[in-house]
Amino acid sequence: MICQECHERPATFHFTKVVNGEKAEVHICEHCAKENSNMMVFGSDGGFSINSLLSGLLNFETKLGKSDASSMYRAEEVRQCPRCKMTFREFGKAGRFGCPDCYRTFKSEITPILRKVHSGNTAHGGKIPKRIGGSIHLQKKMEELKKQMQHHISQEEFEKAAELRDEIKAIVREMNADRGEEA
Repeated sequence: MICQECHERPATFHFTKVVNGEKAEVHICEHCAKENSNMMVFGSDGGFSINSLLSGLLNFETKLGKSDASSMYRAEEVRQCPRCKMTFREFGKAGRFGCPDCYRTFKSEITPILRKVHSGNTAHGGKIPKRIGGSIHLQKKMEELKKQMQHHISQEEFEKAAELRDEIKAIVREMNADRGEEA
């Protein structure tokens, strides 16, 4: 698909807006997106710019007054990634980290952002194909049940913990049966 702005390069950004059941799509290349970062992607009637989208997620300058924003950045500018020397403010402008160490360095700042973007989830669970993931799904369920059981034990709710223990044993039997082993 070709960029709808320059009509030269392949489109790498694809935006879809659905309003009252009507779907509008915009496809632009990375160059045009950077060049026109303040352009309104879907027009002036309730549209948004790429910068304001990222800034909104990060609670940067578009939501804060300039004086509030500058005071907010003072602490982040001091902390830099030890490997690439990127600051959190630079991340807000670029929209991506400079290296894998940035995730560890700015973990406390990005955790609330991930919660917003991913409906409260901060750990990547991934997807498992159903046809080959039968035992993997059972293992994940068993791990979750073990965590719940430990919680109930720590709360001295031994009846609930015993029920979970029995569920875990049933899963182990099922996994052994799938492998052709005897329990």
